[in-house]
Amino acid sequence: MSIFNKSVSIFIDKVPPGAIAPFAKRYIAGPELTDAIELTKKLNSQGAMTTIDVLGEFVNTKEETIYYRNLAIKVLEAIDKNKLDANLSLKLTQMGLKLSKALCLDNIEKIFEKAKELGIFVRIDMEDSTCTDDTLEIYRNYRDKYNIGTVLQAYMRRTIDDINKLSDGRLNFRLCKGIYDEPREIAYKDKEIIRSNYIWCLEELLIKKAYVGIATHDEYLVFHAERLLKKYGYKRDEYEFQMLLGVDEQLRSIIINRGHRLRVYVPFGKDWLPYSIRRLKENPNIMKSAIEGYIKKYQR
Repeated sequence: MSIFNKSVSIFIDKVPPGAIAPFAKRYIAGPELTDAIELTKKLNSQGAMTTIDVLGEFVNTKEETIYYRNLAIKVLEAIDKNKLDANLSLKLTQMGLKLSKALCLDNIEKIFEKAKELGIFVRIDMEDSTCTDDTLEIYRNYRDKYNIGTVLQAYMRRTIDDINKLSDGRLNFRLCKGIYDEPREIAYKDKEIIRSNYIWCLEELLIKKAYVGIATHDEYLVFHAERLLKKYGYKRDEYEFQMLLGVDEQLRSIIINRGHRLRVYVPFGKDWLPYSIRRLKENPNIMKSAIEGYIKKYQR
């Protein structure tokens, strides 16, 4: 990691929100649902699907959870109304997981029912390690009744075991590297080990005939994913690639042009700061490129 990238990762938490906002714009659709809808229309026209995410996590009151629940339902209704090639991503902490599990379940059941009524898939996002057990349990308990999936993270040491434990039912996962800062005891820290574990987990999922959202911006992993998809005879509609908004749009086009389906993660909302900080930590070159562009502009 370069000195600049390391410095960004260390000090970005201390940077005022106003200074981060210009760099964060490429990662989010905007503050309103209409922003996500218009961006999804654009991405659909380019051959990409989307998953729409309402930003905001770790709420503090029941009233907040109800607000986010209702907003998630509005997302589903907007997807249906606009005939978008999109689904919904859902965070359990936003639904009250840390306040009351019963409250969380009541909220998500209402969302799942609306999604079922409209025929829209819901992805339960994975959050930090304090949520992993509850997230996987909820997925297990609801996967037979509703069209849902969840997320596995390749940097977690437990993930290969979780795949095997969940193999007694329908498997639908987004497989990503993982982005939260977890202790070494539970998460791999070495880049090459994380890559190797990603490939191991992906192959295990494909062997088990899972539907996988192959979520990566690492072309090395895209290469191995293509190899494994061919090895196990997967058809085009039996998997998808996934990428974040604002990250490596050239690779996105390459994947689509090679005949694969690809879904873009489209977050929106006013609570953009924690999400944007995590993305800038993951990819400090976004900030570096913007600064270099600013310098060139004023050196002319």
